[in-house]
Amino acid sequence: MTSVPGGLEHVFGPEESWPDQDLIAFTDDLDHRLLLLAYRSGVFPMPLHESGFSEAMGWWSPMERGIIPPDGLVVSRSLRKSARRYCTTVDHRFDEVLARCADPSRPHGWIDDSIAEAYTLLHGMGVAHSVETWDDSGGLVGGLYGVSIGGLFAGESMFHDPLRGTDASKVALIRLVQLLDSSGEESLLDVQWVTPHLSRLGAVEVTRVDYLGLLEDVLGCSGIDWIRAANLPARGLHDAGTT
Repeated sequence: MTSVPGGLEHVFGPEESWPDQDLIAFTDDLDHRLLLLAYRSGVFPMPLHESGFSEAMGWWSPMERGIIPPDGLVVSRSLRKSARRYCTTVDHRFDEVLARCADPSRPHGWIDDSIAEAYTLLHGMGVAHSVETWDDSGGLVGGLYGVSIGGLFAGESMFHDPLRGTDASKVALIRLVQLLDSSGEESLLDVQWVTPHLSRLGAVEVTRVDYLGLLEDVLGCSGIDWIRAANLPARGLHDAGTT
């Protein structure tokens, strides 16, 4: 658990100068130092593969940002029942979770080599983290990864095995929310955009201005104790308590 100085960064200039659209800038490459400053500025990267700037990195701050509010995660009865089949771990297989999220056979894939390299570096720095979901035979069947700075967790991607991992990515999300709750401080779970899938789990939209205000409130918090979480054995949600 690392204390982080509070306050927004403005690596892309003051937010008042940003265009009234989700894409606010692009660069020729992805540098981990810029990446960290971007998250502290309320901005995240996503390549522009399908545009006329296919080699460029896009930097995004949605006009309507998706978040899951504290106590806002919706866990249906069927999901709670499904979750009993799985165990979860933290930071046990970051590289594999990232690779599964980056599987080029997945529709709308966007995680390229530059993204994978940058987030692997952030993981080594203790900034990017994963939650893994395992079935009863010890197979990795779901997970998610993202960036943790202070009380912010910026979710980047999640996956589940379509044959063996029904609801497994959702189970990883439940564990993540338990970790955020256990910090005892303010937190912000950023999901970028609200999709129908995330909406059913409790995601809501907030304006860019409101998001930046929420972000500023949590940047100085201690956040999740990732070292402690990573040292815990695999555990089911039924016996996980709030950690």
